[in-house]
Amino acid sequence: MRAALWLIALFALAAAGAWLAGSNQGTVSLFLYPHRVDMSLNLAFVLVLSVVVLVILAQRALAAFFSLPQKAQRWRLQQKERASHAALLDSIGHFMAGRFLRARKSAEQALSKEALLAETGVTLEHAVSLRALAHIMAAEASHALQDKAQRQHHLEQATSQAWQAQASERQTLLEGTRMRAARWMLDDRDAAASLDELEALPPAAGRRMVAMRLQLKAARLAGQPAKALEIATLLAKHKAFSPVAAQSLLPRLVLELIAHTHDTDALQRTWKRLTDAQRLMPEVAAEAVLRWLKLGGTPQMGRTWLQDLWPTLQAQHSSWSTEQRVRFVQALEACLPDVDAPDALVWLSRLESAQQSQPRSAHLQYLAGMLYWRHHLWGKSQSLLSQAAKNLDSPALKRKAWIVLAELAEQRQNPQEAALAWKQAAVCSLD
Repeated sequence: MRAALWLIALFALAAAGAWLAGSNQGTVSLFLYPHRVDMSLNLAFVLVLSVVVLVILAQRALAAFFSLPQKAQRWRLQQKERASHAALLDSIGHFMAGRFLRARKSAEQALSKEALLAETGVTLEHAVSLRALAHIMAAEASHALQDKAQRQHHLEQATSQAWQAQASERQTLLEGTRMRAARWMLDDRDAAASLDELEALPPAAGRRMVAMRLQLKAARLAGQPAKALEIATLLAKHKAFSPVAAQSLLPRLVLELIAHTHDTDALQRTWKRLTDAQRLMPEVAAEAVLRWLKLGGTPQMGRTWLQDLWPTLQAQHSSWSTEQRVRFVQALEACLPDVDAPDALVWLSRLESAQQSQPRSAHLQYLAGMLYWRHHLWGKSQSLLSQAAKNLDSPALKRKAWIVLAELAEQRQNPQEAALAWKQAAVCSLD
């Protein structure tokens, strides 16, 4: 559309010029003593226009001629600047390809080319960022080459360059430098130094996913399960992990936290700090109760912690794995009430009704038999444990059942049956 309008305007100007020139009878006289030159007004106009055009062209030609040295100098500087950028890009490419020595040399070339530019008096607007990134790439390559001296040298230089940047760039460069340093410390298995670098970040930067992932790894390496669990819970909340990874990681961290407790008060505080979903994990509850009993806690408190998971154990279609079910049974068996416990009758009735509702469940047979044995109900205990010992798939539970059967046989003064039970217990110990 614009080209069509220009064409129409050009035709209009041509038509107007032809009309004016065709009907123009004016003349121009030039008196050059002793001569007189007469020409038409149209010719005079064309001559004046030609002279103006020639003067403009001559002026532009002279300006272009005299600007050639400046353009040549600008081109040389531009080539040097492009060479420094190309060297930095080569460093990144070599690093990604695993050529770490070449990557470090290319980064050092980028620094030397930028230094040559600075010596000629040319200061790039992004010179500080260029130097900082080149030092970071050289440090990355040195870290991959296990050259800690060069890595530390380039890290210090990158930090120094970052402090010289403008306020808008300074924060980004400093945060990036600290995060890279934290990752290098983590690779060196220096968790304390890595955590120090991460804690030096601003609060907003410390809440980023990449920083929290580094904190999680450093906390686990430093043996700080409480901190690791807190960070992992936040990451799972913000969907930084897949659901499968979160279901696998969080229980492990909770188990590590429980294993690092050294007194009952600390374990009780840890249990209260857990979420409801974490308390309902069978492996977590079982390990917490076993740790509680090992530290000298009361069995009644252990039964209280396991009480909420009891309906899931007696359900016919439970989502628990075999390992989870076995571990929960071990924890519950370890804190079964004695005869004089306040809730002894409650658990006796509960286990008896559950076992009768599922008479083929080996785990319920085992728990009921062990509870009957604690309550000195020898006949019921022997009957249920004999059935459970044949059907249990856990060597540890089978061994415990055979040991109780052996003791019951010795109480009945049946040495042959006791010897057979002890033999079965020894076989289970070898499995």
